[in-house]
Amino acid sequence: MRNFFRGLRIFKRRKDRSPASSILRRTRDSFAVAARTGRPTLSIQTGSQSWIALCIAALSALALAELCAADRPNILFIIADDQSPFDLKAYNSDSELDTPNIDRLAAEGMTLDGAYHMDAWVGGVCTPSRHMIMSGRTVWHIPDKPGRTVNPNVTNPKLVPPDLATYTMAAVFNRAGYDTMRTCKNGNSYEAANEQFTVRRDASKRGGTPETGSEWHGKQVLEYLEEREKTNDDDPFLIYFGFSHPHDTRDGTPELLAKYGATNHMDKNSLPPALPHQPQLPPNYLERHPFHHGHENLRDEVAVSGVWERRDERTIRNEIGRQFACSENIDIQIGKVLQKLEAMGELENTYIIYTADHGMAIGRHGLQGKQNLYEHTWRVPYIVKGPGIKAGSRSIGNIYLLDTLPTLCDFAGIEAPPSIEGKSFKSILEGRRKPLRDTLYGVYSGGSKPGMRSVKIGDWKLVKFDVLDGTVRETQLFNLAKNPHEFLPEHGRESRWETNLAEDARFSKKRAELEAALLAEMKRLDDPYLLWDQPKNQR
Repeated sequence: MRNFFRGLRIFKRRKDRSPASSILRRTRDSFAVAARTGRPTLSIQTGSQSWIALCIAALSALALAELCAADRPNILFIIADDQSPFDLKAYNSDSELDTPNIDRLAAEGMTLDGAYHMDAWVGGVCTPSRHMIMSGRTVWHIPDKPGRTVNPNVTNPKLVPPDLATYTMAAVFNRAGYDTMRTCKNGNSYEAANEQFTVRRDASKRGGTPETGSEWHGKQVLEYLEEREKTNDDDPFLIYFGFSHPHDTRDGTPELLAKYGATNHMDKNSLPPALPHQPQLPPNYLERHPFHHGHENLRDEVAVSGVWERRDERTIRNEIGRQFACSENIDIQIGKVLQKLEAMGELENTYIIYTADHGMAIGRHGLQGKQNLYEHTWRVPYIVKGPGIKAGSRSIGNIYLLDTLPTLCDFAGIEAPPSIEGKSFKSILEGRRKPLRDTLYGVYSGGSKPGMRSVKIGDWKLVKFDVLDGTVRETQLFNLAKNPHEFLPEHGRESRWETNLAEDARFSKKRAELEAALLAEMKRLDDPYLLWDQPKNQR
């Protein structure tokens, strides 16, 4: 029936001026008036009573469908590629990054302070993250790229449904009568889900010109909206507005690079210029992580153009400047789309989400990439503006990126498919409930196995490393209320709280509590591994 209504809407938009079309238009308008006033107004003179009956039957259904569609919100889902929440002023008032349009979304909507991406079983963290976004499923219950089985559970149909792509974001919204459009990078994504979008304009754009950078992605959305205007398309829409930046290579535009004192440094044998107006180092910067992160020869840590294996101040400040140049360019494109929606009269009936697929280190804790479980990388920015959301509000949330799809379904009044494991947090956005969950789980096992695990309950967070064939086994315990930057002994802080508390006997009970919670989450989520100090009889 939904496809029938959709076909009628397509017929309605045709430019046919025949008598039959005139009858359809007049009948549609009459039913719309009747629906608003409760009084029938239909009066049609024609020689074909059967044609009238057909029109009335069709348009009665169409009128109801259109009236329902008029009340259904649009959705603009914006996702950056590699961005720590602490880059943004909404999360870090000391940030030197200018993003007035993202700031506007935060001022007019809700900022979630506890949004996480559950993480990854592969070095290309983007891949599982985007599978989770598209499907609403947990990290061990999603497919990998075709023909690859890095996730050991991928061949188990009870854990990873073979037909999952038909229950992903665009497929669900297509069936509900939404128009779906997507622009984003190519690669490290969920191709079978991406193919479901009715309009798709994907390309990896990480250059510093309008055609090679973020402006290209913005242009695709603007052209799509302009086409809707031309055709009087009033179906609700779901737009997946993705960017290829600030993922490396972070080639910024010349004017934005100059603003942040950065250069697109290409010479591995020299340091970039040290310019005074480059962004400052992050407070938890280190020249080297105190132990190996467990993924040998990891490109993100040793081979990113402009950084390579260096972690010196000049290199990191220049790279942050490049990242900021790319991020501000994203913000500029978001501003153009917001302006277009406002001019079309669509802005107030549109839910707008701004997020990223995961965070990023760039010098924090002596790391460069996204293959870790510190807050700057495990957390993501998540800002939502839309109907019923109080301006300037905040919430902890305790959401995962995989909660996005059920929440979008809730926005649109669509029944979420049974394959979804995430939860809608619409009630949080409307201020009607507390955090979505008490316990948060994180995993990175893209390098040596079993890898890293984390668990967070309230202000307390446990992180464990079991990598490089058992040669690196470390446990970290942080109180994030008193140590939000997760300072380590190597940072040399004076406060007894601003360090790793795992070996402090005063917190042994808290550590045991989190160790038990981590093991319980690993079992619940079908994590196929155990750490060195977990009971082997748990499988």
